[in-house]
Amino acid sequence: MRDGGRLSAAIEVLTDVEVRHRPVKLALKGWGEGARFAGSKDRAWISGLAMDVLRRRRSLAWRMGDDSLRACALGALAFCWDWSIERLAEAAADEVHGPGPLTEAERAALAQPRDLARAPPAVRGDYPDWLDASFTRAFGDNAAAEGEALAERAPVDLRVNLLKATPERGAKALEPLHVQALEILPTAFRIAAPAASERPGSVETIPAFSKGWFEVQDLGSQIAAACAGDIKGAQVLDLCAGGGGKTLALAASMGNTGQIYAYDSEARRLADTIRRGDRAGVRNLQIRSPVHADPLKGLADRMDVVFIDAPCSGSGAWRRHPDTKWRLTSDTLARRMADQDSVLDLGAGFVKPGGRIIFVTCSVLPDEDEDRVAAFLARAPQFTVRPATDRPELSAHLTPEGYLRLSPRAADTDGFFVAVLERGK
Repeated sequence: MRDGGRLSAAIEVLTDVEVRHRPVKLALKGWGEGARFAGSKDRAWISGLAMDVLRRRRSLAWRMGDDSLRACALGALAFCWDWSIERLAEAAADEVHGPGPLTEAERAALAQPRDLARAPPAVRGDYPDWLDASFTRAFGDNAAAEGEALAERAPVDLRVNLLKATPERGAKALEPLHVQALEILPTAFRIAAPAASERPGSVETIPAFSKGWFEVQDLGSQIAAACAGDIKGAQVLDLCAGGGGKTLALAASMGNTGQIYAYDSEARRLADTIRRGDRAGVRNLQIRSPVHADPLKGLADRMDVVFIDAPCSGSGAWRRHPDTKWRLTSDTLARRMADQDSVLDLGAGFVKPGGRIIFVTCSVLPDEDEDRVAAFLARAPQFTVRPATDRPELSAHLTPEGYLRLSPRAADTDGFFVAVLERGK
């Protein structure tokens, strides 16, 4: 495909996202199914541009003085991809495939964009205005800078599975992908974010992946799981297990000792957990599926650790799912907060005296984080806050209350919040 056709395709995908409210991955898939002529490089290019526009929609619109998808796509190519006006003009004016010649207003905006430094924090940080108070609560004067970091492209992080391999053997197997070892955890490795128009190396091509030697898991998610501490021989309940990413990380820390129970309110999510657990060599896993009556029977007051990866806005993962920040509403946020309250109350009933709740969100919003913990503690005074981690290298990310807050800007991870709540004896 020529540049003009690719640009038109990206605008078409973005229009599908905006008009039909489709997740961007579904919109890209739908476009690809109708464009069999497009090669893998074309698809990567179109995906990269669409994702960059969604990551930076507000700041691009500000710089262009125009919030149309076409203007934002042109702005992304100019300001993020460093295209010259001449190259943009040639692509846009492609008579067969292009979206149409540049207008005088577009040329003027591309040549002299509006000064982003004069924009409000929510525009500079590329998040909705109604979240400005939450961002300011979380990050103070750094709210815009934290938003900017959440609008960057994300790397691919990997966790070596200690049930199957050592970090050294894992690093050797991953050499073809040019991974970087991350010092903060010995099992963590990273593939740098590729150029916008390219795809990262495929982890599935490494034979050791099929053998269960490693999993794709963001560093922040790995750190959150590590906040469970030494859990060898423990009784652990992963109450919102989903596809099992953190379940597997917890199981690896347990070394196939003790027992880990995986539960999720949606049974279909647990199907992946079973398959992934088998591949990873987990032998101490019990699936508690909601298809059965009273699936958590027998676990009350018995758990050393109840791990709650709570349903949330996903604001911490906006680098990977940028369309979700524009679909988030105050009503949706309120529903997620109610879900978090419910799952905390449910989880408390399974913690034995002296045991702990590890409460985790992939969110940077205090409404879903500190506020939910404070509300829970008011309802459950038998629980107290303990420091989320004792790792010196993470102490800079602890809040005054002892919670752990991670973000792309501060920790080079997705956004995560972790609270450790201990039940009194």
